[in-house]
Amino acid sequence: MLYLVIVEFFTDLLPRVINVIVLLSPTWGVLFLVIIFWNMWLAYVRADFLSKQEYILLEIELPKEQFKSPLAMELVLNTLNQTGGDGNFIDKYMKGKVRPWFSLELVSIEGNFHFFIWTRKNFVDLIESQIYSQYPQSKVQEVEDYTNFLRYSKESFSLWGCEFKLTKADPYPIKTYIDYGLDKDPKEEQKIDPITPTIEFLGSVGQKEYIWIQILIRANKKEKTKKGSWFKKTDWRGEAEDLINDLMKRDPKTKASVSEKHPNLTKEENDVISAIQNAIAKPGFDCGIRGIYLAESDKFKPINITGLTGTFKQYSSANLNGIVPTGGLTIFNYPWQDFKEIRQNKVRKELFDSYRRRSYFHPPYKKKAFVLSSEELATIFHFPGQVVQTPTFKRIESNRSEPPMNLPI
Repeated sequence: MLYLVIVEFFTDLLPRVINVIVLLSPTWGVLFLVIIFWNMWLAYVRADFLSKQEYILLEIELPKEQFKSPLAMELVLNTLNQTGGDGNFIDKYMKGKVRPWFSLELVSIEGNFHFFIWTRKNFVDLIESQIYSQYPQSKVQEVEDYTNFLRYSKESFSLWGCEFKLTKADPYPIKTYIDYGLDKDPKEEQKIDPITPTIEFLGSVGQKEYIWIQILIRANKKEKTKKGSWFKKTDWRGEAEDLINDLMKRDPKTKASVSEKHPNLTKEENDVISAIQNAIAKPGFDCGIRGIYLAESDKFKPINITGLTGTFKQYSSANLNGIVPTGGLTIFNYPWQDFKEIRQNKVRKELFDSYRRRSYFHPPYKKKAFVLSSEELATIFHFPGQVVQTPTFKRIESNRSEPPMNLPI
């Protein structure tokens, strides 16, 4: 019986299907060409727009006495949640405008630790004013891009790098500064600041060693296709609401329980739902994290790879979310995966180039982003207090003058 069905398919049905495809080829062929042209056009106009922007790297130096909690940084980051910038239809699809993104960078240059923020030039005054409003004794200055001082080549440098991802769906939050009690502004000797291990690690490398970590961010918008839909778009909050409905086993429209047979939620499930609800109450950022360890060949220490991949371990929570390494050179585990390291050398060049370009949300190095709330983001990038005693963490004297009066509010 099965034999007859197969024979009938190949002798009767298959030719008919092929004839239909041939007859419709002008239609789907034109549609296919239109899609290709449209994508090429978008790539061109966006690349043209981005090439005309001017970018600035700001370094932030902290005073010797800095006692503010990461909440201060959260307020600064809220101003970077710029949902505009791509304008109307003509601006977005004819002129190639895209909303701005920023790079928050934790950098070690031969053991000397630095905080940097990379931005479009037109946002410099805004960023300076917001930092001075929360950290009036700090110093913000424009500096030359540190990535310009090195030119990677496999003959003179050894390089290892990766990107990072979340262990669960975006709405699940990571462990934040509130979980560490830093929102209560405890005394310096009682603080447990999760950024301390990162700064200590970055400050521990020696001469001719460099560790660069960038956290690329932009405002999250309704751009992801809603699950179970063809055209409807959703954002991070919409995904969170669907997740909560699923966890609570309730109908998404009526919010009522689908069945009385489901038992009551456990305390852990209630805690997870509460954590998600608290996270989405704050602004959300599309994020991409990339890390590079670079050293002259005779100075390269493989142990620092372990340090880099474990940079964000302290933010992981068993029942919520975490940040783990992915991509880059993590995909090569065995010698037979890559003959004479041909693929690895290609990945090294791409990692170095993508880092320098701060490319993540658009070509040439477009990647899949995840979402963090402003609270989560301020946890992994904030200015620590006296609890960090790293000798190579440069601080300035506290008696600096007030910020310039002409900065915008």
